[in-house]
Amino acid sequence: MPAEPYPPEVHERLAADAAELIARYPQARSALLPLLHLVQAEEGYVSATGIRFCAEQVGLTTAEVTAVATFYTMYRRRPAGEYHVGVCTNTLCAVLGGDQIFAELQQHLGIRNNETTEDGRISIEHIECNAACDYAPVVMVNWEFFDNQTPQSATRLVDDLRAGAEVQPTRGAALCTFRQTARILAGFPDERPGVVDASGAGGAPSLAGLRLAKGESLPGTAGARVVSPRNEGAEQ
Repeated sequence: MPAEPYPPEVHERLAADAAELIARYPQARSALLPLLHLVQAEEGYVSATGIRFCAEQVGLTTAEVTAVATFYTMYRRRPAGEYHVGVCTNTLCAVLGGDQIFAELQQHLGIRNNETTEDGRISIEHIECNAACDYAPVVMVNWEFFDNQTPQSATRLVDDLRAGAEVQPTRGAALCTFRQTARILAGFPDERPGVVDASGAGGAPSLAGLRLAKGESLPGTAGARVVSPRNEGAEQ
């Protein structure tokens, strides 16, 4: 059965946004990924209606759009919570507690992987890598970093989010909702206060490997040094 279209007023608004996105590319179909973020910003996930809309805008079939939407894990196929919590369970985060964090969040919230709480506030997902191994175990909320987490801190985090408390990521810009994040990822201006000055870059742990490679010692390593093998004859 064909998906229902968006209501006329919604379709008109989204079509104007879609036209702006498509105009940035030499071919309309190149705008498909931003368009999928656009419809995700509208509904909180990529619905059959959203897929139909994207297909119409770029001249593809719904099967072709579905193939893309199901390939990339950043597109949700069921409604996400207002705050989507991704727990890294890849090797380093897992051995440092990521698996335990994810297990305890599921039990605490009463939901499983890729599910959303009944109040619509929180959804959870295990992530293969949050690209922040130097701060493991890492949790992301709407793709903003919460570093060096424990089961206790992660539980407090989701409780604060559900209670509507102000929550500040470890680094980067201020937290916004999942739908707002999706619109930013679609390519529209990020209007969060101070976002221009915000940095998602890591600190000292991110530079530890570079310092060791240069032969420098790190605090708490009792003078241990790692010297590049190119430095022949150098102290090991």
